[in-house]
Amino acid sequence: MTWNTLDDLDLQGRIVLTRVDINVPMEGGRVTDTTRIDRIVPTVTDILARGGKPVLLAHYGRPKGQVVAEMSLRHLVPALEAALARPVTFLDPADRAAIEATPEGAVILLENTRFSPEETDNAPALAARLAALGDIYCNDAFSAAHRAHASTEGVARLLPNCAGRLMAEELGALKAALGQPRRPVMAVVGGAKVSTKLELLENLTRKVDILVIGGGMANTFLAAQGIDVGRSLCEHDLADKALRIMEGARAAGCEILLPRDVVVAEDFAEGARHRVVAAGDVPPDTMILDAGPESVARILAALDSAATLIWNGPLGAFEIAPFDAATNAAAEAAAALTEAGRLMSVAGGGDTVAALNKTGSADRFSYLSTAGGAFLEWMEGKTLPGVAALMRD
Repeated sequence: MTWNTLDDLDLQGRIVLTRVDINVPMEGGRVTDTTRIDRIVPTVTDILARGGKPVLLAHYGRPKGQVVAEMSLRHLVPALEAALARPVTFLDPADRAAIEATPEGAVILLENTRFSPEETDNAPALAARLAALGDIYCNDAFSAAHRAHASTEGVARLLPNCAGRLMAEELGALKAALGQPRRPVMAVVGGAKVSTKLELLENLTRKVDILVIGGGMANTFLAAQGIDVGRSLCEHDLADKALRIMEGARAAGCEILLPRDVVVAEDFAEGARHRVVAAGDVPPDTMILDAGPESVARILAALDSAATLIWNGPLGAFEIAPFDAATNAAAEAAAALTEAGRLMSVAGGGDTVAALNKTGSADRFSYLSTAGGAFLEWMEGKTLPGVAALMRD
């Protein structure tokens, strides 16, 4: 994978159409979490420092091609101005002459791209209209790169393009994790359902050396082997697929680690009575809510021998103690190995970010992706349209 960065293009006096992800949570017309806005600051300030004029393209919510007042990007101007420490000019409708008339050093924000149905259709007409507004296209929204939309893929093919700082950082981390990784490579995949991660598991068994399966997903693999999992969350109808994934792993030389002991309880509640049992001895009136200490010890031993880690999904019901123990222990071990320079660690996905933030280890991983769907599709081995459009020949 090779792509241009801001360093590869002359930005002086150029209008830089910059696709960003500022789809932030809001309440009462005010931004409640500025994380995504804060992460675009390096790209925007770098464009300005290099003499360019950044014009921000972004979506908000799912207006489905309709103008929805509550989803106007106009509401984000105060938060953007605070993060960038400079005025932000909101333009609607978009107009090249108006963009050119703004003074040097200005940041321009255009209206929600998804107010037009042509955006999600990746309509060539919209891509052409957007391209006519600028001289250079910069994509800094990896989280939207799995969508073939006019503002993420169409316009990128009509202008000289590059990856923004955040996008380049993300692509670099992902390339290091699965593209050209240091081995052994270990993946941790958890979460509730196998059905949402079948392609992910199949791809990883061909790419990694050790695959840890945890959370509710592990129950389906245990049940597929004839193990009674009691009242646990389990997709019994996917037993054949689980067995095929295990067989594929064996053929590829990938070791799968499933729980050997588990933490069970009759109720999923804070402080519920619980106990540790062997994976094959789950009482019929209980549910598996976490991996047990022997299973955690195996995961920690595998981490100690790994050079690269990719993590998506918790190992148990991490939202409630004491069923967060396995996730906490593995996260702390991975963070410590990363800090010691022994492990390159990349994690991503909504529940993963929440779990690692809860443990206080998120900032100690090599890279934490907030991209959600794009991160998952990359792990599944899919081509992301917004990334493919940036690739150099």
